[in-house]
Amino acid sequence: MKQTDSITPCLWFNSEAEEAVRFYTSLFDNSSIKKTTRFGKEGFEFHHKPEGSVMTVEFVLNGQSFLALNGGPDFKFNESVSLFVYCSSEERINFLYNKLTDGGSINMPLDKYDWSPKYAWVKDKFGISWQLDIEDINSQQKIVPSLLFVNDQFMKVKEAINFYSSVFPHSKILMEIPWDKSMNLPEGTLLFAQSKLNGYLLNAMSGGNFEHNFTFNEAISFIIYCDTQNEIDYYWNKLTDGGQELQCGWLKDKYGVSWQIVPKIFDELLEDPQKTGKVLNAMFEMKKFDIKKLSEAANEK
Repeated sequence: MKQTDSITPCLWFNSEAEEAVRFYTSLFDNSSIKKTTRFGKEGFEFHHKPEGSVMTVEFVLNGQSFLALNGGPDFKFNESVSLFVYCSSEERINFLYNKLTDGGSINMPLDKYDWSPKYAWVKDKFGISWQLDIEDINSQQKIVPSLLFVNDQFMKVKEAINFYSSVFPHSKILMEIPWDKSMNLPEGTLLFAQSKLNGYLLNAMSGGNFEHNFTFNEAISFIIYCDTQNEIDYYWNKLTDGGQELQCGWLKDKYGVSWQIVPKIFDELLEDPQKTGKVLNAMFEMKKFDIKKLSEAANEK
């Protein structure tokens, strides 16, 4: 596995993917829409999506890759996964706060807090959560997904970042902030942590010892694009250990976080409209992706 292997957040919308991506790419420099795919006739079986309607949108925010998917109404965004933006200036954080709260809602208003001179936690009009911090970060990656561990998992931040760091090569833990001793938690229980997984930054936070009405779901998942079947097998086996195998390359790890393990060749196989249906039919029969079977389906006469 190479250090250039990427993690790409996937945002699951009902049918608003195109509108949402236009909005997000208007907010950040170095942003663009890269590729849009549309449902063919087989889309009718996928939540009755009409032929020709948008299926996925690949886009870049501030130089980082994202994917938006129109998957239907099954999953709703919540605060278990948020996008943490290191804004670096008063002008920038004020701009994003005003734009993202327009039609959205405010969890924590823009203000000074113990951990930051200026910070906010908001939901945009599509339901995605954003944490905004005026602080800068010594990385080109300014938008960092943040996992919130709640309810019976609130003390598992350290365990989780150690696990993820063991799965991805070239990984390291950059920051660990423990809970205050007044919480009477086991020593070393983490409130916040930041890790770098094969070059990709990921934050993890504890939601504290009170009940939350949400947890991880498929609304935001993380795609790992793989060159070979060996890579697919490696990530699949590591991340399903204690977790759950789902359909079409999706899985849940032992904490409930959703991942997609996808061969890089998959997009190429879908480019020929005459092969798309065959490839998708083969995919629908799979849990873990099998590159050989997908290629055979694409070349079926």
